[in-house]
Amino acid sequence: MCIHYRYGNIFKTHALGSPMIVCMDPQINRYMLINESKIGLVLAHPDSIKNIIGVNMAEVNGTVHKRIRGTLLSLIGPAAHRDGLLQKMDRCMRSFIHNWAGKTIDIQQKVRKLAFMGSLEQIVENEPSSFYETFEDLFVKMSLGTMSLPIKIPGTTYYQGLKARIKLNALLEELLAKRKASSVTHDDFLDQLIRNNGYNSSEEIIEQIVTILYAGYDSVSSTAMMTVKYLHDNPRALQAIREEHFALQQNKRPEELINWDDYKKMSFTRAVIFETLRLANVVNGLSRRTTSDLELNGFIIPKGWKIYLYKRETNLDPFLYQEPLTFNPWRWLVSSSILNLILLCIKNLLLINEDKYIEMQEKGSESNSYNLLYGAGGRECPGKELSISRFSLFLHHFVTKYRWEEVEGNKLLLYPRVIAPKGLHIRVSEY
Repeated sequence: MCIHYRYGNIFKTHALGSPMIVCMDPQINRYMLINESKIGLVLAHPDSIKNIIGVNMAEVNGTVHKRIRGTLLSLIGPAAHRDGLLQKMDRCMRSFIHNWAGKTIDIQQKVRKLAFMGSLEQIVENEPSSFYETFEDLFVKMSLGTMSLPIKIPGTTYYQGLKARIKLNALLEELLAKRKASSVTHDDFLDQLIRNNGYNSSEEIIEQIVTILYAGYDSVSSTAMMTVKYLHDNPRALQAIREEHFALQQNKRPEELINWDDYKKMSFTRAVIFETLRLANVVNGLSRRTTSDLELNGFIIPKGWKIYLYKRETNLDPFLYQEPLTFNPWRWLVSSSILNLILLCIKNLLLINEDKYIEMQEKGSESNSYNLLYGAGGRECPGKELSISRFSLFLHHFVTKYRWEEVEGNKLLLYPRVIAPKGLHIRVSEY
């Protein structure tokens, strides 16, 4: 909160020699995100990310952005979850965490592996283990390169990241050629992208594969790790989430997979995820660049300047969140009897079905004007539902199958990145 009190909600600074406006006003940030195309704002990723990841969905604008976003949502959006994606993810989750009992594990390393391999196997299925191992090695090098200074000298992390991306492209181009020449169909994202007539080139397909993997690589694993940490430190919340998931299990056979109806009943789990994101969000802010002079709050921001929409201060603002440093998932639940009564009346008057009613209840708690955990507007994270469902499935199996205790010596950093430098080690046993 020190920055807010010292400089105010909006101030000018410099980043790597370029002038930048930092905005911490949640209402103004939301306005800019919702209206960015109207007021002339475009993405402003660091050069290291743009040069290595490429011109992905986050960089394109207009009709191209809408088309690519639509295709991405068809792969990982709510409709895909209802049509079988949840069951595929659940099957993968069960396989991955079934044998942790009696072991001391680094949960940071485990969930990072789970997040990456789970996504990769949904994108490309039934390949030899050597393919996945090679892909993971190249992807890690590429990701490290995006977080380094863009110095293209052999031996630097950035240079290794560039080389790894070139090799990744070659690996995927070879796989694409093999798939297109084969009459065998596969139940994975790659096959859906190949069959989608909106894609005209292998390059665009490869861009989307890398985008899906890169977008969730750090965020999913870090959030899952911190959820385990917060639940361990808050027995009341742990008991509440266990009760929610044991109640789901009562009506299902042990081998029966989680479906959409089960997932929509995980309201407290969803609250736990949002509270974890509020306290330990991997994304501290969002960068934009002006394409023309922009008037903002009485000031003129010149063309070409960057604007950093800083979310971290909002997430910890005591005027928005009571006791902001306290882990309190209940703050995300719609507990107001008046609001529930209003929604129930709307449901009865307009003959809204049960799914829509539950969705409206969720929106009442999640869609406040200052909640920018997944962004807002046309660039709201298209993987929002995918990340929440993946967290939910992980927690469903983890809290009902295991109990755990932390091993001494763990150290966590929440800024500038959410990370356990030496891992977060826990001792796991059967519940």
